[in-house]
Amino acid sequence: MEKEQLEFYEKVRSFTEETTQLRTDYWYDYSNLSTWQFWVILLFMFIVPLVVLYFFIDRKKIFLIGFYGFNIHVWFGYIDSWGNNKGLWGYPYELIPLIPGSLSLDAALIPILFMLVYQWTHHHRKNYYLYSIGLSLILSFVLKPILVMHNLFVLHKWVHYYHFFIAYCLVFLFSKLITNIFITMQKKGAN
Repeated sequence: MEKEQLEFYEKVRSFTEETTQLRTDYWYDYSNLSTWQFWVILLFMFIVPLVVLYFFIDRKKIFLIGFYGFNIHVWFGYIDSWGNNKGLWGYPYELIPLIPGSLSLDAALIPILFMLVYQWTHHHRKNYYLYSIGLSLILSFVLKPILVMHNLFVLHKWVHYYHFFIAYCLVFLFSKLITNIFITMQKKGAN
């Protein structure tokens, strides 16, 4: 690396380190285990969804449903990190200070809800797209406003709930497409 690039890189790294320390200090002061918000996030948005998934996932199709859910998790994690980093939204209360965004929403609640819809529509031969749109509406226009009302989620700048609806729809469509591509590749590989 050239000297100018190295200096600029070091500046970015230093700011990132300072920001991480600020997030950690904020968490210890305002978002720690002594707050009711922490326990709501831990129990109802992280642990309860995982327990529900444990008991209700179809074990015969666990890898298919898990793969689909992992897709949902990854794409929402990217979108959440992007929005958080751009200052479009934020989480005043977080489960873990070292992971920006909402680990409980991105890794548990939202992927698990979509996994259960995927599994249910698959088993009952229902329209996956219709039910996923319904779930996206509920998440965007019911869950997000409730989180905002209780200061668990904050919107900034120009962001509105319909942006989340569009994001949810794009993610479930893209996750279904990727899952279908892998199913097709698996079937062709088995022949």
